[in-house]
Amino acid sequence: MADDPTASQAPQTDAGAPEPRPLDALLAEAQAKIEDQRQAWLRALADAENARKRAQADVAQARKFAIERFVDDLLPVLDSLEAALGAGNATADSLRSGVELTLRLLRAALERASVAEVAPTPGARFDPHRHQAMAVVEAEAEPNTIVAVMQKGYVLNERVVRPALVTVAKARETAGGNAPQG
Repeated sequence: MADDPTASQAPQTDAGAPEPRPLDALLAEAQAKIEDQRQAWLRALADAENARKRAQADVAQARKFAIERFVDDLLPVLDSLEAALGAGNATADSLRSGVELTLRLLRAALERASVAEVAPTPGARFDPHRHQAMAVVEAEAEPNTIVAVMQKGYVLNERVVRPALVTVAKARETAGGNAPQG
């Protein structure tokens, strides 16, 4: 059998060592491991795709119902306004107290939704991030300060939704037509 080309040419091993396995068995084992890893990779890929789809669905649901709590807070305001309009023989005082109650309900709903007023006071510094200058007038006040507030502004979680509309003071001109240097 010395001429048999399939005979193993491996050197003799110690009596306790396992015999070398044929290449076909090693190849089959390697291919089985590769297939197992491929299947695991495909499962992981499918799991990742399913997680992405679930996350997209969750975001879509969150967007769709994001203002549900706010709407729930506004419904009493709507009910109050409808009741005021339905009161046929109400006195001016009862209508006024009803409107004041409705305003408190609305302010409470806005507060729960993290909406805050931007209500600058005359004399405060003009902040272009929170205020919108509607007019600039000569005034006794320091330049770039608020002289009057035309309309309050509002912020939602520190982001300006509507700036406050204000009148801003400018420096008085001197007799020569120039503003004083300061």
